[in-house]
Amino acid sequence: MNILNDLLDPFIRFEFMRNSLAAVILVGLVCAPIGVYVVLRRMAFIGDALAHTILPGIVFASIRGLNLFVGAVLAAVATALGIGWLSRRESVREDTAIGIVFTGMFALGILLMSTTRTFRDFTHILFGNILGTTRDDLILTAIIAVIVIGSLVLFHKEFELTSFDPTHAEVIGLKADRQRYWLLILLALTVVTAIQAVGVVLTSAMLVTPAAAASLVTNRLPRMMMVATVIAIGSGVVGLYFSYRFSVASGASIVLTCTAAFGAAWLIRISVRWINRRRAA
Repeated sequence: MNILNDLLDPFIRFEFMRNSLAAVILVGLVCAPIGVYVVLRRMAFIGDALAHTILPGIVFASIRGLNLFVGAVLAAVATALGIGWLSRRESVREDTAIGIVFTGMFALGILLMSTTRTFRDFTHILFGNILGTTRDDLILTAIIAVIVIGSLVLFHKEFELTSFDPTHAEVIGLKADRQRYWLLILLALTVVTAIQAVGVVLTSAMLVTPAAAASLVTNRLPRMMMVATVIAIGSGVVGLYFSYRFSVASGASIVLTCTAAFGAAWLIRISVRWINRRRAA
């Protein structure tokens, strides 16, 4: 009982820990399901690019005194649409389109920073600041979570078919490009929510690592999403508690916990294969 009290103590005593706990749960709920599509469609580089291209939106919002979260969302969505438009019908290769938009948006952010006379600290954007989550941040994150999860549920069949067999999807009348645009927008919204927790530098890990770990456990899409969600939320809670107890960076703690979960899943998969081979022999 004393151990349980010790574990719950920071969440009972401090409001910022309760806000942070709610934030990591929401981030896990959003990142894990769409992260499965990121892994299946090999879109990890897009997630990383989106995380970096929010800079001009944040700087512009800071200059105008607007909400940084809203500025980040607008910049991320603009980036997603730009990548989708440039790479449509393979007129430009997707990795080339990512490179063009990524560098252009990042350069715009630096240009905007150079026009200001303030030296506002943006390190919380780079490395995350989940302990500074406010109620307003939670409301915005919850709204995005509802949009992303609701869209994934409503368009589950369309996303699944266009992910595994886009040619067949086109034959039966599904617009693969339209589904891809919508998935990119959802990914952009997801990236912004993850940045609050782990920052620009580690956002890609929150999208990819839980989903990759789940893919080692099962190959069924719904089950993969469930396992990835459990890993993401569990890693968020454990990483948050670890960062509080040992006074270390929360974003890095969360991502390292995800990485440990991936390592455990990999060892389990290797062990099961070895046992099956021994039995077969």
